[in-house]
Amino acid sequence: MLACHFLPGRKRGLEPDSDLNPLAGQVRVPPSGMHAGPLSHRLPGACKMLTVAACLALLGCLQAQELRGHVSIILLGATGDLAKKYLWQGLFQLYLDEAGNGHHFSFHGAALTPPQQGQELMAKALETLSCPKDTMPSHCAELKEQFLQLSQYHQLRTAEDYQALSRHIEAHVQQEGLREAGRIFYFSVPAFAYADIARHINSSCRPAPGAWLRVVLEKPFGHDHHSAQQLATELGSFFQEEEMFRVDHYLGKQAVAQILPFRDQNRQALDGLWNRHHVERVEIIMKETVDAEGRTSFYEEYGVIRDTLQNHLTELLMLIAMELPSDIGSSAAVLEHKLQAFRALRGLQKGSAVLGQYQTYSGQVRQELQKPGSFHSLTPTFAGVLVHMDNLRWEGVPFILTSGKALDERVGYVRIVFKNRAYCAQSEGHWAAEQSRCLPQQIVFYIGHGGLGHPAILVSRNLFRPSLPSQSWEEVEARPGLRLFGRPLSDYYAFRPVREWDAYSFLLSQIFHCRKESFITTENLLASWVFWTPLLDSVAHEIPRIYPGGSENGHLLDFEFGGGQLSFTQQPLEQLVLGPASSPRPSDFRVLRAQYRESPLISAWPEELISKLASDIEATAQQAVRRFGKFHLALSGGSSPVALFQQLATGHFSFPWASTHLWLVDERCVPLSDPDSNFQGLQAHLLQHIRVPYYNIHPMPVHLHQRLCAEEDQGAQTYASEISALVANSSFDLVLLGMGIDGHTASLFPQSPTGLDGEQLVVLTKSPSRPHQRMSLSLPLINRAKKVAVLVMGRTKREITMLVSRVGHQPKKWPISGVLPRSGQLVWYMDYEAFLG
Repeated sequence: MLACHFLPGRKRGLEPDSDLNPLAGQVRVPPSGMHAGPLSHRLPGACKMLTVAACLALLGCLQAQELRGHVSIILLGATGDLAKKYLWQGLFQLYLDEAGNGHHFSFHGAALTPPQQGQELMAKALETLSCPKDTMPSHCAELKEQFLQLSQYHQLRTAEDYQALSRHIEAHVQQEGLREAGRIFYFSVPAFAYADIARHINSSCRPAPGAWLRVVLEKPFGHDHHSAQQLATELGSFFQEEEMFRVDHYLGKQAVAQILPFRDQNRQALDGLWNRHHVERVEIIMKETVDAEGRTSFYEEYGVIRDTLQNHLTELLMLIAMELPSDIGSSAAVLEHKLQAFRALRGLQKGSAVLGQYQTYSGQVRQELQKPGSFHSLTPTFAGVLVHMDNLRWEGVPFILTSGKALDERVGYVRIVFKNRAYCAQSEGHWAAEQSRCLPQQIVFYIGHGGLGHPAILVSRNLFRPSLPSQSWEEVEARPGLRLFGRPLSDYYAFRPVREWDAYSFLLSQIFHCRKESFITTENLLASWVFWTPLLDSVAHEIPRIYPGGSENGHLLDFEFGGGQLSFTQQPLEQLVLGPASSPRPSDFRVLRAQYRESPLISAWPEELISKLASDIEATAQQAVRRFGKFHLALSGGSSPVALFQQLATGHFSFPWASTHLWLVDERCVPLSDPDSNFQGLQAHLLQHIRVPYYNIHPMPVHLHQRLCAEEDQGAQTYASEISALVANSSFDLVLLGMGIDGHTASLFPQSPTGLDGEQLVVLTKSPSRPHQRMSLSLPLINRAKKVAVLVMGRTKREITMLVSRVGHQPKKWPISGVLPRSGQLVWYMDYEAFLG
C-alpha cells in the first residue's frame, strides 16, 4: 500500500489553469520577520503592495496555516545544467501555484561549491526565471523578488553541513511560529553520489516526527538489473518506499500525462477497440536530430537502449498496455496495474532488436575519451525493438519501440494503428474522412516537435470524436499542406493544450501533492530491468549498423518485423566497422554431414542448424501422424532449444500440432509458473504461439500437494504411468536432448544414483547447480525412442564435444555417452562453434 501525507487544499490537476492561479493579480507577502537570504532584499510593507483582493485572499488562508505549515525544498546540484534549465523554473512555478493557498516555502540551493561562488552561480541561474505569459511585467518582477527572498544557497559537503541546514530550517520555522509540514530533497546529482547524500539526510537532516520527507531521484537508476537492485537496496536502507520519487521526465509531458485520462474519458468508445482484435500495431517513437557530442562519456556507458528505451519508451508502453483501473485517481491502483503489465511482457531475444550507430560517433569517442586511433565503439546510438505482451488483450500485437540520435527529425509520439477490414467500392476521391472506413484509423499521442511543433492528441475522424476537457484542450485549426502519418491534418480530430507546461513543473507539483503514479516505484524499476537486461547482455558485442546521420540516412535504418524478429530491410551501403577478417561467414559453408560416435552428425551455423532440425522434426511428425494418427514429442529445457521453439512456432505452418503430444524430458523442481521452469520456457517460446489441444500437453508433475518433488507424492511414478498409458510401448516418436559441459543430458548427471539404468521410467535427481532438485526421464526410457536428436550449440561445448567423441559407453561418468536408442536412430546436431571451435 502507498502511504502519503497529503497537504490539505487544492491539488493541482493534470492541467494548469491561469484563472485559478492564486497569485494572478496579487502578491503574497512573507510573514513578518521572515529571514531574507543572501540573494534578496526585504520587500516593502504589506500596505504598499497588497491589493484589497489579495488581503481578502490572505485572510481566507490564515485559518488553514496551522494545517498547511512550512515546506522546505532543498535542490542538490543547484548550479548544474538540469537545475538551471528546468528545476529552478519548476520550483518558481510551484511557488506561484501553491503559495496563495496558505503554504509557506523556503528554497535551499545546495552543492559542493564554496558559499560565495555557489551564491553567484545560483543567482545567475535565478535571473532566467519567467512568469506565465499573461502576467504583467511589473507584477512578474514582484513575484520573482518574493521567490528570491525565500531562496538561499548552502554548501553541503559534510555531515556537519547537513546538521547545520536542519538547524537552520528548524530555527526559521520556529521563528515564524509555523508548523513544519515537510521537506523535499531533489537529487540533481550523479547517481554515484546518491548513497552518501542519502546517508547524511537520514542521519542529520530528517524533519521532526509528524512532518514528511520526500526525496526526488533522477535517472539513471542503475546500469542493469544487478546494479539497479544494489542501488535500490542501498537507498531502501535510508528511505521508505513512500518517501522516494524517481523521476522520468517523460511522464510529465502533456501528451503523456493525458494518456490515462484520455483512456478513462473515452472508455465507452475504446472498450471495444483497445485490444488484439482491433489493434494492428503500436509505435512508440523518440527521434533526435542531435548527436552525442560532448556526452560520449555518458553514452559509452549507457547507449541508446539504457538512455531512452528502458525508461521513457517503456513507461509509454505501460500507459498504453496496462489495464485501466476503475479509478485512475488512485495512485496505488495505477501503479499496481502498471506492475501487472510489466509482468506480462514477453522476454526479449537478440533477434528482437536492430541496432545502429551514426558514422562520426566512434571518432567523437576517440577525441573526447582519448581512445587510440584504432578504437571502434560498439555502443548503439539507434535501436528498434519489437515487444510483445503475453496476455489476452494484446496477444500477437507488435509494440515497436524506436529511438536514436542523428536522425532526420526531432519528434516523439505514441501511435496506435487499428486494423482495417473494410473495402470501399468507390474510388478514393469519394472517400470522406468522417465516414469512410477505408481510410487509416489511428490514435496518436503526439509528444512534441516534428511537423506539428507542439503536443497534441490526434484521432482519425472515421473512428470516433474524442472527449477531452475543454478548459485545458482545444481543437487545432486546419493547416493546409500539413500531413501527419500519411494523411492531412484535416483527417483527424486534433487537440492541443490550451496552455503548454514544462514537464518538470508538472512533476514538482505531483511531488508536492504526493501523487505517486507519475513516478517509478522500486518494484516497477526492477521489473523494467528484468525485462531489458537479457537483451542488453545478448547484444553487448554486436556490431551496430553504421548510418551517415540526418537526411542522408535514407532507408538505411528501415526495418521490418515477422515471427518475433526484427531485421533491416536494406543491406548496408558499406561496412565501416569490420569484424575479424578471418572469421568465416555462414555463406562460406553448407550444412555439413558426418559421423559422430558412429551416429549421423549434422553441423552448420546456428541459424541453418536450427532450420534443419526444425524441418527434420516436422517431417518426423508428419510421418508419424500419417502412420499412427499421433506424434509423441519429448522436449528438453534450457537455453539451447529456445531458437528451435521459435522456429517451430513461426516458420512451420504445416506442422500437425493438433495431433501432437508434447512431453518434457526433464524439469526443475519449481512451480510451473516460475521463470526457471522448463515448462514456462516451452510456454513462452512455443505453446502460446501454436494450437495444441490442452489435453495433449503433458507437464511434469513436480508441484503436488503444495510441495515440490516430494518422494511421498510419487510425481515421478505418476508421470511414468501417464507415459505408459498414452505412448505405445513407452516409445516416444522423437526425444530432443542437449549436452552439458559436464556430459550430462536431460537431468541425468555424472554419478547420478538413479536414472542411468534399471526399470524406472521417470526419476528424481539432483543437479550440482540451482535449483538442485530435478525430475527426469531415465536413460532406459530415452533409449526406447524411435528417434533421438541431440542439439549441441556454442563455443563452451567444444571441450566436452571433443572428450565425448573419444569415450566409449560410460554413462556413470558421462551420461550422454549412454544415449543409444535400442531400435531407433540417434542424430547429432552441432553448430560449427561446438564442433570445430
